[in-house]
Amino acid sequence: MAAQKINEGLEHLAKAEKYLKTGFLKWKPDYDSAASEYGKAAVAFKNAKQFEQAKDACLREAIAHENNRAYLFQLLKRTYEQAGMMLKEMQKLPEAVQLIEKASMMYLENGTPDTAAMALERAGKLIENVDPEKAVQLYQQTANVFENEERLRQAVELLGKASRLLVRGRRFDEAALSIQKEKNIYKEIENYPTCYKKTIAQVLVHLHRNDYVAAERCVRESYSIPGFNGSEDCAALEQLLEGYDQQDQDQVSDVCSSPLFKYMDNDYAKLGLSLVVPGGGIKKKSPATPQAKPDGVTATAADEEEDEYSGGLC
Repeated sequence: MAAQKINEGLEHLAKAEKYLKTGFLKWKPDYDSAASEYGKAAVAFKNAKQFEQAKDACLREAIAHENNRAYLFQLLKRTYEQAGMMLKEMQKLPEAVQLIEKASMMYLENGTPDTAAMALERAGKLIENVDPEKAVQLYQQTANVFENEERLRQAVELLGKASRLLVRGRRFDEAALSIQKEKNIYKEIENYPTCYKKTIAQVLVHLHRNDYVAAERCVRESYSIPGFNGSEDCAALEQLLEGYDQQDQDQVSDVCSSPLFKYMDNDYAKLGLSLVVPGGGIKKKSPATPQAKPDGVTATAADEEEDEYSGGLC
């Protein structure tokens, strides 16, 4: 079956090359027919799991469309995206992302921002574990596309992905800005409870930056968000800041191990559990428990002195 599909692909390639040749009676290559044959070759190679050849056929199809002034723009975009997916199958992720990005830019130019955003998000997911920095950039680009289309809920979801990757990479300065942008959008769409959670995330990030002033300012500014003052989120943050300011590690740990913090997104929960106050902090002393004396052990001099007067002076 695979050999048959490979031969089929090679036949389509040969036909495509024939369409591109010029001669005495044929002055101009037939790019449209060549592109069609390259497309058929790509499908045949893909079915035979010959992804390298499939990718090459896709790229040749794209070039044929580009050379054809009357090419169908939609076909060209789709061809680059398909070539990118071939590279994904080959685990050549950076190259795959590059082609998908090219396709997404063409979608934008052609006035189809939804498709462009979907392509960019797909590229971000592909590269996230290999190149988180590139994934952040792609998620932010996707968020910008959605924001320009006034689709704020989709935009803020992508910003959230970027923020978590920044925290995971301990790029706290950038993470603080990204979370602030999330918070602004949630405030704009009047999702106030999520604003509270984003304030917690902000405070944790600022404290890991050793910037108590910025953390305190976040809480202070959040008092203007309806319902924040008096919420359990507000009370917990005030306790956290008080403990951090007083270098009380026990108080900070108690707040950060509470369900409110533990059940946040995993990246932020980890920030809470790893938060250490400046200077290592002051731990409360646990009350000393009297230890029983083992059998046969003689009393100390202090014990003997106490026993001497235990019956009184008379």
